[in-house]
Amino acid sequence: MDNKTLFEKTTISKLFAIVTIPGIISMLVSSLYTIIDGIFVGQLLGADAFAAVQLVMPFVIINFAIADLIGVGSSVPIAIKLGEKDEKSASNIFSSACLLILVTGMGAGALLFFFGGSFVRLMGAEERLVIMASQYLRIYAGFAPVTTILFAVDNYLRICGKVRYSMMVNILMSVLSIILEFIFLFVFRFDIWGAALATCLSMFVCALIALAPFFRSKMQLRFVRPQIDRKVLVSILANGAPTFLNNISGRVTAIFFNIFLLRMGGSIGVSAYGVVMYADSIMQPVLYGFCDSLQPAIGYNYGAKNHDRIAAIRRRCFAICGILSVIMAAVMLLLNKPIVSIFVQAGDTALMTLAIHALSLFAFAYLTRWVSIVAQSYFSAIGKAGHATVVSLAIAFIFPMLMLFALEPLGLDGLWLNLPSASLLTAILAVILLVVHDKKWRRPKESPGSIS
Repeated sequence: MDNKTLFEKTTISKLFAIVTIPGIISMLVSSLYTIIDGIFVGQLLGADAFAAVQLVMPFVIINFAIADLIGVGSSVPIAIKLGEKDEKSASNIFSSACLLILVTGMGAGALLFFFGGSFVRLMGAEERLVIMASQYLRIYAGFAPVTTILFAVDNYLRICGKVRYSMMVNILMSVLSIILEFIFLFVFRFDIWGAALATCLSMFVCALIALAPFFRSKMQLRFVRPQIDRKVLVSILANGAPTFLNNISGRVTAIFFNIFLLRMGGSIGVSAYGVVMYADSIMQPVLYGFCDSLQPAIGYNYGAKNHDRIAAIRRRCFAICGILSVIMAAVMLLLNKPIVSIFVQAGDTALMTLAIHALSLFAFAYLTRWVSIVAQSYFSAIGKAGHATVVSLAIAFIFPMLMLFALEPLGLDGLWLNLPSASLLTAILAVILLVVHDKKWRRPKESPGSIS
């Protein structure tokens, strides 16, 4: 069905089934590849390679975050413009965004290619880890101009109602990445750079497939000669800022975490933290996939001024995400040992013990983390970039950095308890922002003849 019927006319229950299930599946499949990537690296290449990937991964994500800034930032005004039935302006924003992603991918890729190793060395890593991390990062940097656009195109496909097509592209990317990484690491015995090459080749192929419908001009969004004026650029940057700042500040926080981990626990501490992050990648994508899938619907209805429908979508989103999060926390606590054993070699008992303990403490983050995820996604969808940015910075940087120093006397336990503490504080902040927003949103407007 077309996006007007899907977003504006379909019942809430059917809308959730149509858009969130493929969105969650897409995120889970992508997460599955991340998990298998961790298994391959940890089991085939060993603990040092596993630690090297954790040290350099923040820089890889920063590289993609720039494209995500433009992709997410352009998706909000595109959805609103389509809701206003202004397809010409929507196509201009779409075309401008694609050009910006290509240019910024070249710049960011060049920076990481030549200076990535120096960044890792400054963190205090031993030279053997620096060499492996540099090999891994340079593959991603070299492919940056042609791979980073994939994240943005996923948003554009969903905006145009191509939810299943988007899901299939994500599934293909994960399956192809798994196959290539198995061939490169297990059959050809490539080093750590083979893992990065498998991912980048898969992303490049799937980026071409994802863009194909737009090149055929069979979508509501079409490639036109981009006119990047100040208004378009400001709109993209403002609406993409929350997600970008969340990604960037989160990676900066991860870099500080790695510095503290190297100091307190050495490479085994970094590896334990990596295991926790891989375990998190099993759970977290469900929440993000659920919320992100609903953003086009909320943005479209916001442009169409269907406020009651937006409120209904938001209520159900909060309820479902809350239930899912409690289940996720229970799974992490009850199945911590089986989860950790997926990524750690059986003979590495020291890492196994530390990672199980870390995951048991980290699990409590899910009791409140869902509040900030839903709130940030909602604020981004309706163009409240300031509110979304505050929530993003709070959960990804401000509170984690405060807790990093406040909980330092607890040693490594302070690091494992960092996100649970930060999530609680951010949830309180998010609720306050939602209450303030709702009061202004629902305040009845004065009649023209009223006296102030």
